[in-house]
Amino acid sequence: MQHTILIKQGTIHDAVHKAPYVADILVEHGKITKIEPILDGQDAKGAQVLDAAGLQVYPGFVEAHCHLGLDGYAVGFEGADYNEMTDSITPQLSAVDGLNPQDESVRLAMEGGVTCVAAGPGSSNVLGGTFTVYKTVGKRIDDMVIKEKAAMKCAFGENPKLCYKDKAIYSRMTTASCLRVMLERAKEYLAKKEAAGEDILKQPAYDPKLEALVPVIKGELPLKAHAHQANDIYTAIRIAKEFQVGLAIDHCTDGSLIADDLAKEGYPVAVGPTLTHASKFELRNLSFETPGDLAKAGCQVSIITDSPVIPQQYLALCAGLAVKSGMDEFDALQAITLNAAKHIGVESRVGSLEIGKDGDFVLADGNPMVSDTKIKYVLIDGQVTYSA
Repeated sequence: MQHTILIKQGTIHDAVHKAPYVADILVEHGKITKIEPILDGQDAKGAQVLDAAGLQVYPGFVEAHCHLGLDGYAVGFEGADYNEMTDSITPQLSAVDGLNPQDESVRLAMEGGVTCVAAGPGSSNVLGGTFTVYKTVGKRIDDMVIKEKAAMKCAFGENPKLCYKDKAIYSRMTTASCLRVMLERAKEYLAKKEAAGEDILKQPAYDPKLEALVPVIKGELPLKAHAHQANDIYTAIRIAKEFQVGLAIDHCTDGSLIADDLAKEGYPVAVGPTLTHASKFELRNLSFETPGDLAKAGCQVSIITDSPVIPQQYLALCAGLAVKSGMDEFDALQAITLNAAKHIGVESRVGSLEIGKDGDFVLADGNPMVSDTKIKYVLIDGQVTYSA
């Protein structure tokens, strides 16, 4: 296996500096070790050389919210594993146990330049379980994961009401109440565990749901809130503040209406899926202008496909449509690279081309956010995983 690769003289868009530049990039053992105008033969002795002259070099694209690998390519709703419909409160579930990396959709995502995704439970449940972050190449998920538990999924708005209207949830008030009850119970559970110390006889009885929420209460695992409508976004923020827990806001369809407020609050926002029609009332303000409006207000913005709602390989195209609707092009690039990595807590490894980060790249004959651009190479951990 080749352990060293030299990407020669590509035009680099590193997602950190706004202006692109021409340079050489050396990747050793899967990590970027040098980025210099010209590296001589001694610097890259024995390296595989990839001539990138005339090509545009980007970080591998990062998806901050999807269900890739939990949904199956051409298997229908019955084969999907991203919603557990038997219980509205399932924080104990972990996406890693349902992911199928050998599904065709994962390969298509990688060939579209998406090298890292956060995939997890859908939005049927008030608490759905944990998202997992993984690279889009491999046959065994254990070898692909870079963060097994990245966030705890919770959902507001129409979906929990629709899925459980005949069982337990009929209004937004109930959804919020269910979440509060579980967080309060988890606080008490943690307090009892800490008070008991090493005395097993004093420990509370094991509860998998509360155990899964302990990292949320301790501030180690943020809530990942499905929220489209402005009032649902505010409810998510209200509850996060009440319990002093971390929060990321996903979908954020009404974001343009409350952009200034969201910028002041400082929570990261992920916008999408937008390349679809408004299939329910809370999507009535669906617009590609939203990510640009939020970025201009000062928010940390990611753009998401929510695949399979939008096929994962069209992530860059969604960013391009945001640019067409007024978003700054550099902001749009960051929305599918560095900001997305920050949103899911893996920015130390992916999302930009910097020394010490993983060797994940997209090499294209133009801007990948434009539909007629061709991706020529994709690299993950310094290995060429796709070449046109």
